[in-house]
Amino acid sequence: MFKVEKPEMINKTFRLPLELVERLSTVAQNQNVSLNNLVKQCCEYALNDLAEEETD
Repeated sequence: MFKVEKPEMINKTFRLPLELVERLSTVAQNQNVSLNNLVKQCCEYALNDLAEEETD
């Protein structure tokens, strides 16, 4: 049976350099995803890569 899942989310505020936000916004627009979604994916990718490096 199909079940719609909604992950628990929390709002946080982070200060990022203007140039980084502009670059992220450009990528998000080019990939047709929200800026929030792109930042989430970037963080997950970085943390997963970091975890792999720590086990080496």
